[in-house]
Amino acid sequence: MGSAAELAAAVLMMLAFPCLMLAALVPSVPAFAAAAAVTYLADHYLHHKGSYLVSRLSKVRAGLSIRFLIRQLLLVLLLARLSLADNLIYYGAIACFIAFYGLQAPHGALTTLIRNRRRMPVATRNIDLASRVRIPDAPPRILLHRAAEKMLHLDLAAIVGILAAVALDSAAIGFVGIGSTVLLGLLYVLALMPYVRGRRIPPNAEKVLEAVDGWLSDYRPETVLYFSGSKDSAYQVDMWLETMEQLETRPMIILRERAILNNLASTTVPVICVPGGVHLMNLDLSTVRVALYAANVGKNIHLLRVPTMKHVFIGHGDSDKIASVNPYSKVYDEVWTAGRAGRDRYAIADVGVRDEDIVEVGRPQLAPIEGVRGETADGHPPTVLYAPTWEGWDDNPGNTSLLLAGENIVRRLLAADPAVRVLYKPHPFTGTRSAQAEAAHQRITALIEEVNAERAADPRHAVDTEARERAAAELARIEARLDELAVGTGSGDEAEASRDGLADVARHEETARLRAEWNTAYWSSFPDWEHRVITGPRPRLYDCFNVSDAMVSDISSVVSDFIASGKPYAVTDSAGLGAEEFKRQNTAVRAAVILSRDAAGLDELLAAVREPESDPLAAERVELKRYLLGPDEPKSIDQFNAAVGRLARKAETRNLGQESRTAVGGPDVEPADALPARAASVTGETEGAGAG
Repeated sequence: MGSAAELAAAVLMMLAFPCLMLAALVPSVPAFAAAAAVTYLADHYLHHKGSYLVSRLSKVRAGLSIRFLIRQLLLVLLLARLSLADNLIYYGAIACFIAFYGLQAPHGALTTLIRNRRRMPVATRNIDLASRVRIPDAPPRILLHRAAEKMLHLDLAAIVGILAAVALDSAAIGFVGIGSTVLLGLLYVLALMPYVRGRRIPPNAEKVLEAVDGWLSDYRPETVLYFSGSKDSAYQVDMWLETMEQLETRPMIILRERAILNNLASTTVPVICVPGGVHLMNLDLSTVRVALYAANVGKNIHLLRVPTMKHVFIGHGDSDKIASVNPYSKVYDEVWTAGRAGRDRYAIADVGVRDEDIVEVGRPQLAPIEGVRGETADGHPPTVLYAPTWEGWDDNPGNTSLLLAGENIVRRLLAADPAVRVLYKPHPFTGTRSAQAEAAHQRITALIEEVNAERAADPRHAVDTEARERAAAELARIEARLDELAVGTGSGDEAEASRDGLADVARHEETARLRAEWNTAYWSSFPDWEHRVITGPRPRLYDCFNVSDAMVSDISSVVSDFIASGKPYAVTDSAGLGAEEFKRQNTAVRAAVILSRDAAGLDELLAAVREPESDPLAAERVELKRYLLGPDEPKSIDQFNAAVGRLARKAETRNLGQESRTAVGGPDVEPADALPARAASVTGETEGAGAG
């Protein structure tokens, strides 16, 4: 529903319209002016905030244009009730509003046409298109940003002028306002017209695609990360950006939705967004040998159809959820898992994925996760992270602990003796589908805030005000610099963003360094006894891992990732399966403390944190880490690069065989008879490596 302020503004605006009608019927010019001001201000506030409620109003026949039209009609009613129906100002008002709405048709058509013509068939980042095709500057932001709202608000001059004319009994003021509205509307339309013709129009799709193919021919990409999904799923491709930057082959990212491109995190890897399936299938991807897929979606078929590359499912997490053994995975040449556990999941699920097609490559993204901290021995209270997953798309009680156990978990942690610090970081989707989950989240937040207030009032919890202020000042400095670096890195205009979207490596490196500094400053900006509710993109989940001594979570990839730290963890049996059955069904909890819905097992978790030397599950965590995530050596990124190289050679061998087979005698020739010496040698090396 939006924030409380947005809801209040929407209610205030809708109540002001009946007041407008009453003021017109009475009639009362001051009351009408006051109510009109409320409607204008509330409307502007909601649009400025980008409120969800604005779009909801249009669903109940109270859209933007309707609201402005009603206000204008009520002004005409006011004039009639004031016995001004025979006055020139009355006819001037009617003529003005008719002419004004007449101008809105060409205005809407022009803005739509400009946006459509500036929408690229292929949008890019980190690709030099400017040297290959001419892309003109976008129209000034003032012309297209919230254009409909700006155009409609030009009626303000006429509204104010007419009301002033009535109040002061001066028709001249009214006609000045009327003339201003019509003139400004006309000038707005004329200002847009140059951008629909001549050199201010971006090149057509054919020229843009030709330029992209020219770049592909020069760059010769070898490994592609392919992704399609909703705007909320950008995190699934973001987690692979750093890995793509570390590849030893020439990487590239292919996206299918503009919303994903707009939400994509910063990267130096070339990015191509191709919304159209036909355009994608016509791109020259002949040099690509390995395609990596982070999600199982229908649009994958547009690249899966290309036989000259090998296709690999790498996913976007490692967990015991059913999505980790999707039968769709059969379409890929290989499925890459972190460790042995992923291989075994497919064997147990028996969904048609062959064991020989599964390759264990580790999880390169887990490199930033640090091991056990030594801070608790220095007098710092242990930190326990509660990171529940979201409620999911169904009402399965096993989806999240938040609904049935969340409050019990947080209450017990807050009441722990000796005390611990609680970090509560809910899943970004929490509450998006379930009102009960949102309510539970709000109650947990309130609990934490209440305990923080009690601790702050306790003289035992002293605060180093000076150090806190220094950290806060450092945070402000870093955030200001990050904002500076962000300026100019994105554009609302797709054509201009593609033209100017080359990566600035120095800026990228500075941003990465500042984010690390921000993280350090953030944890220093509050006392170590203060509990925290952490939402938003920063600090990241892995940053929370690194400052925590233990974690409580649910069945999700969060658990598998935390296991990389080697720290104690607990998982909630939200479905009430019982500890043994819960462990049998979920590999990642085999070295976990199992919590029931009353969270009674938390004492065992806290004991492992306070006395690590007597932790009964320590050895099991080491073994499970290797089983789930693979060995520590060689490093995961090295395993990943080796897997990419091996599969690229396999693809090259296949392609050489096809070329030779065709050259020798067509499709009826056996591949073994057609392979040249070079291809046979590569095949032998590959098979030898696989046997070893």
